[in-house]
Amino acid sequence: MIHDGSVGQPPYASAVPDPTTPSGAPDGVDASILVPVYNEERYIERSVATMRRQRFDGELEFVFADGGSTDRTREILDALAAADSRIRVFENPNRSVSSGLNVALRHARGRWVVRMDAHTEFPDDYVALGVRRLSKGDTRWVSGPQMPKGVGRVSRAVSLALGTPLGRGGSRKWGERGDPTDAEWDLDTGVFDGVWQRETLLEYGGWDERWPRNEDSEMAARFLARGERLVCLAAMGADYAPRDSFRGLWQQYLGYGEYRTKTAARHPETVRPSQLLPPAIVLTAVFACCGPRRARVAARAGLAAYIAGLGAAGAGALSKADPKSEALLVPGALAVMHFAHGAGMLIGAVRHAPPLAALASLAGASSLAQSLRQGEQAVHAPSLH
Repeated sequence: MIHDGSVGQPPYASAVPDPTTPSGAPDGVDASILVPVYNEERYIERSVATMRRQRFDGELEFVFADGGSTDRTREILDALAAADSRIRVFENPNRSVSSGLNVALRHARGRWVVRMDAHTEFPDDYVALGVRRLSKGDTRWVSGPQMPKGVGRVSRAVSLALGTPLGRGGSRKWGERGDPTDAEWDLDTGVFDGVWQRETLLEYGGWDERWPRNEDSEMAARFLARGERLVCLAAMGADYAPRDSFRGLWQQYLGYGEYRTKTAARHPETVRPSQLLPPAIVLTAVFACCGPRRARVAARAGLAAYIAGLGAAGAGALSKADPKSEALLVPGALAVMHFAHGAGMLIGAVRHAPPLAALASLAGASSLAQSLRQGEQAVHAPSLH
């Protein structure tokens, strides 16, 4: 059944099986790890190695959906699959992350499903911790914090940038090494991967393929709309490798911004005030260059304050930078992230729909916000069916 995210309390009372014993699932699979990939030859072998190290009291399978990689990703995966029958590789003809996840979910045989990414190294007990937490019954989505770990000069600078308030914004999905491992907290739509029961994802209709970016946040909005809790466990923190070029970082955040706007238009209640800062920075820069005289003066003052903030963030990153010279790249990394995300949000308002209901809600005009809400739509997930 496909659900459109309408409000309603989820049936937590359905019994969650004991995660400490194999489930007797069809084909002997207890948990399926879903991995969409595209041109990941640099990371894929290391990522698969970390996935195969999972300590879980049950049978695992690793379901990859390849979006037509043009490098050696598919060749490497096929070789790994030939050596390990738990690895299964499928085509993702629509090539987006959301369609790849739905392809993998369609072929998944386990009672539990786990999303993992090729750019990330997960702790060895990620699956076991997630399944154990789900068994308590007060949540149906468990994840861990995203912990940036650079793999190159620019990537390390981006990791430093993501350790600053200007890099994280108001999101709680980011983690720090040294956090108490028994800590947990609730998330909003800022989520990173996760563990679910397979039937839960099927109940929600899978990932909406109209979101090639920001797909987890869009799904999280549907969970939250029905009163679900999204729980983040510090012990499930995973090392994430940021992009190692400013060009790649720009393209990544441009896409994030565009589909953040689309999510805001579809789910206006999910918008945080901090999410409006990137487009505000872009517009301030535009007015500083070519606005009316008075507006230009005010915009330039605002832009100067922003640049000072970037410099302060770079100075604050010096203590963590190794070598210290990489802290010099932090202001540039933050600027790329902010301007790309802001430009993407403005592009999204033009290509999709401006988030008028979200803006009205943030302004305190709840009646207007309600009248501006878009009508409910069913999840679009052709790759799942």
